[in-house]
Amino acid sequence: MGGIFYLLLIRPQQRQRRAQRALVESIDVGDEVITMSGIFGTVRAVDDESVTLDVAPGVQVQLLKGAVARKLVYNEDEYEDGGDQEAGEQS
Repeated sequence: MGGIFYLLLIRPQQRQRRAQRALVESIDVGDEVITMSGIFGTVRAVDDESVTLDVAPGVQVQLLKGAVARKLVYNEDEYEDGGDQEAGEQS
C-alpha cells in the first residue's frame, strides 16, 4: 500500500517540483514567459528572488520567480519559409 501511495502521489509531485525549480533557475533576460495568473511578458531584469516583466509598452511588473509558469518557445522551422506554403505542400 505504501509503494502504491509513493508511485501515485509522492513521486509525480517531486518530479513537478524539480521541473518548476529548473524553470525558475533557467529564466534569463529577454525570455518570453507566462505567469501563473496568465500574464504574458518579456523578462527585463532578473534578481535572486524576483523578475521584472515588460507586459506592455511602458508597463513593467515585478513578480516572484516562482510565479512564472512557463517559458514561451517558438519553433524556428515555422518561420523559416515565411508561412507562404500551404499545410499540404512540401518544398
